[in-house]
Amino acid sequence: MRTKSTLAAVAAAGVLITSGCSSDTSGATGNNASTPARSTAATSEGPGGNSVEQSAPGSATASGTAVGATGSGPDKPDSEWFVRADYDRQLAQRTATPEGDPATPWLQSIDAELIDTATFKEEGKQNLCFSNASTGNPWRATGYVTMQSQIKMLQEKGVIGEYFYSDAADKDDQQITDIQKFVADGRCGALIVSPSTTATLTPAVQAACDSGVPVIVFDRGVNTDCATTFIHPIGGYAYGADGAEFLVKNLEPGKRVLALRVGPGIDVLENRWAAADEIFANSGLTVVGQEFTGGDGAKIKQIVAQYLEQGDIDGIWMDAGAGALSAIEAFEDAGKDYPVFVGEDEMTFLRKWKETDLNGIGLAYSNFQWRTAVLAAEKIWAGEQIPKEWVLPQVPVTDKVERDALLDTYQELPDLFYARFGGDDLPAFPAGYLGT
Repeated sequence: MRTKSTLAAVAAAGVLITSGCSSDTSGATGNNASTPARSTAATSEGPGGNSVEQSAPGSATASGTAVGATGSGPDKPDSEWFVRADYDRQLAQRTATPEGDPATPWLQSIDAELIDTATFKEEGKQNLCFSNASTGNPWRATGYVTMQSQIKMLQEKGVIGEYFYSDAADKDDQQITDIQKFVADGRCGALIVSPSTTATLTPAVQAACDSGVPVIVFDRGVNTDCATTFIHPIGGYAYGADGAEFLVKNLEPGKRVLALRVGPGIDVLENRWAAADEIFANSGLTVVGQEFTGGDGAKIKQIVAQYLEQGDIDGIWMDAGAGALSAIEAFEDAGKDYPVFVGEDEMTFLRKWKETDLNGIGLAYSNFQWRTAVLAAEKIWAGEQIPKEWVLPQVPVTDKVERDALLDTYQELPDLFYARFGGDDLPAFPAGYLGT
C-alpha cells in the first residue's frame, strides 16, 4: 500500500507545480520504457563461452518474451543496438573527470564539443514547449517535478514567458501529433522533446528542427543529430555495464543470472542490455533468461517466482530499477537466499538494500537531466556556447556508506523518489516531491 500511495504522491506533485503554467494536454500513464514497439528474437545457445538456458518461464509468462540472447565478446558485430565504438567510448567516460562545478552536476559535461547558438539569441521572455513521452513511472515523475520547479525559477527570473506542455502517455502517434501541433502553432521559442521511442519519433523531431526552432532532445535519443543539443547521462552502455560487471565481480563462474527488462525499442534500454549481454558473454555466468516485464511489479514477481521453481537464481540484472522490490519479495516468498542484486537509486531499493543487507548496487541514470534541458534553453536564448552532445556524469551508488548517507539526507522523501535527482536547491524541494 505504501508503494502505491507514494507513487500517487510523486505524480501529484507534478500536477501541483504545473498549475501555474500553460499546458496543452496531460497524461500520467505508461512505463519508463514505452509500449513495446518490437520484439526481440531468442537464441538457444550463447556464444563466447556463456551458457544460456531455454527454460519454461520464457514461454510461459504473461510477457511472452524470448529468453537469453547473448553477445559474442570482442568479435561481436555492430548492430542496431550495439555499436562497439559507442560502447567503448561510454565505458571509458565512466572514469573521465567531468568539466564544470561538481556542486552543479546538471551543468557539467564530459568530452563536450561546444557549438555556437548565436543564431538563436533572443531578448526578453521566450515561450518554452515540452513534448514528453510520459510521466508514467516514478523516475519520470521525479524528473518532471524537478523540471517544473526549474521552469518556475526561470519564469520568475524573466527568462521564460509561457510554458506549453504535452504528455503522450507513451503513445508514439500521440507524441508525433503533439510535436506537429507545437511546430504548426509557431509559439515555441524552444522545443524540448523526450522521445517515446527512438526510430518512430525521428521524423517528427527532424521536422521540428527543419522549422527553425531550437530543439532540445533529452533522456532518449532519435536517429538524427539535427537537435541543437542532445542531453543525456553517459548512457545505456555504461549503465548496463556497471550492473553486469558488478555481478561478474561478485558471482563465481557457473552461477545463474536472470535479466529483467522493461521493454524493447528504446535506445537507452536496448543499449543497457547490449552492454550487459556483451559482458556476460565471456564471464562464465549462466544467463537463464531475459524477460520483458513492462515494469509491472506483479509480473516481475510472477516471472522471478517461475524461474525460482526451475532452480536457484544467484544474480538479478535489471535495465531499470522500478520493480526491484517485487523481485526481491519473490525470493522472500520462495524462502530463497537473496541474490546479488542490480537495483537503482530509487529510495525503495536503497531502503530494502539496507534492511536486508543483501549484496547490491544502485545504478543511476542521472535524474537531474530534466533540469539541464530547461537550462539549455536559457543558454540558447542567450546565444551561449553549449555542448552539441551534452553528456552528464552518471554515478552509481556503490557502497553502503554512500547509500546510508543518501537515506539519511532524504529520509522524509517517499519510496518512489530518486536520490540522484539533483534538485535540493529548487523551490519544489522537499514539499513538491511529497505531493503536499
